[in-house]
Amino acid sequence: MKIYIVTGEKSGDQHAAKIVKEIKNQNKDIKIGAWGGDSLLSEKIQLDHHIDEINYMGFWEVLKNISQVFKNLKKCKQDIINFSPDLVLLVDYPGFNLKIAEFAYSNNIKTFYYISPKIWAWNSNRISKIKKFVDKMFVVFPFEKEYYKKRGYDVKYLGNPVFESISSTKFNLIKKEKPIISLIPGSRKQEIEKILPIMLEIISFYPNYSFVLSATNSFTHQYYKKLVKGFDVEIIFDRQYDILNSSSAAIVTSGTSTLEAALLNVPQIVCYKTSKLSYLIAKLFVKIKYISLVNILLNKSSISELIQNYLTAENIINKLNYILDPINKKQILNDYEEVRKILKTEKPSSITISKEIISFISS
Repeated sequence: MKIYIVTGEKSGDQHAAKIVKEIKNQNKDIKIGAWGGDSLLSEKIQLDHHIDEINYMGFWEVLKNISQVFKNLKKCKQDIINFSPDLVLLVDYPGFNLKIAEFAYSNNIKTFYYISPKIWAWNSNRISKIKKFVDKMFVVFPFEKEYYKKRGYDVKYLGNPVFESISSTKFNLIKKEKPIISLIPGSRKQEIEKILPIMLEIISFYPNYSFVLSATNSFTHQYYKKLVKGFDVEIIFDRQYDILNSSSAAIVTSGTSTLEAALLNVPQIVCYKTSKLSYLIAKLFVKIKYISLVNILLNKSSISELIQNYLTAENIINKLNYILDPINKKQILNDYEEVRKILKTEKPSSITISKEIISFISS
């Protein structure tokens, strides 16, 4: 029995690795191939392609790299054919993975999809492709189950991997003489270089705080050092949970990190900025009121979102002063408790999903 996994981002690679670990625990004879990253490598999976080479953010950025995107698609399809799997497991990365799902369908390969494309936010017509090409979809937010049900497609919510990861993590506190404000600029080069410089501008206004930058090993220390030159900030690599858990507040690029901050009880400001063209295109198609997962789950404006032209040092300072106030912080933490209640499940999703996968390919 053989499974081929396709991921496109660091978080997806991490979630896939947990599923692989459980699959191995249950059946050591299953062979696994993948497009992935360091987390899958740590599970001794042979990668046909490392995802650090394919990660583009935004409409314009994808368009600029479209020839490489097509080359990657062609290579991924050939890698799947060469591996000849019984099942393809696609993890997030919808622009790429929905095309792989269509390819797998046309080659009579069964497909599972983990972490649904955000069709509830934009591009809802993708549901027709999902219905046709995906044999089973596992979602990571409870509201997605109802969304799909109303549109005639049954999906499974078995838990949220971020919630589970944080619940099972043992933290090592980062100790400083002053309270910490963490900077979480994201994991993609485009977002780091657009958002981090604005975050850094506020440091001199908070002499009573220490600033810590959460860095990823996808980039070198020299890369980050050049970006933060002249600013009093410590760079710490691949310890984001520890950094957040040690923080009094966080300034966070929109994405999974916003949920991590909430589950670790850190008051936060959510930031997002992309190219002007990508933003204008997004404005035309995005159908939701909020961009942060916390606000989407709660369906209200619990945490501040500074998007595009509103992302300025002045606005960050105003919002940061607000969330550092103990009274306002209390309300934010109450909202975070609601988020935990929404996401809580009895068993880790990696265990239940791996059982579903093994049962499917064994039948």
